[in-house]
Amino acid sequence: MAKSSGAFEVGDRAVYPAHGVAEVVAIESKEIAGSRKDFYVLKVIHSEMKLMIPCDGADRAGLRWVADEAIAEQVFEVLRSTEVAVKPGPWNRRFREYSELVNSGRLVEVAKVYRDLWRIRPTRELSYGERRLLEHSRNLLVAELSLARGVDVAAIEIELEAAVQTAAVVPSGSA
Repeated sequence: MAKSSGAFEVGDRAVYPAHGVAEVVAIESKEIAGSRKDFYVLKVIHSEMKLMIPCDGADRAGLRWVADEAIAEQVFEVLRSTEVAVKPGPWNRRFREYSELVNSGRLVEVAKVYRDLWRIRPTRELSYGERRLLEHSRNLLVAELSLARGVDVAAIEIELEAAVQTAAVVPSGSA
């Protein structure tokens, strides 16, 4: 369930761009350059990574609440869409654009990366970086959508696959 605004508390789930869903495990005060500063201590779900984000800089860092059902539905609309977010071009330009979308922290943008890379994968070999982005975007989507929809990971994985397959079977010229 997404909350609108306000401070995070211990036990809250939040999303940190490019790392995905994390739990606020503590709020710690540290003295830095003679002044006290409060930090959110986050443990990224599905990894052992811990992050410290200044409480007063959480918005600037892109820390946000987990998506709600409305955002989840927008994600599935994007996945079923026949649009293309990144136009064909040199692999390094595509990789940079896809990375920017993933690092934006916006779930709908992450869905565009997953959709595009999933769709072009059968027609040409993805670069190593693109394969990693495909897997990373999938993991970000699965983790957050399972929380947003309140269903298990396996169900979301099936739903993601079905959504991108729907877009993939649309004959060209009939979208």
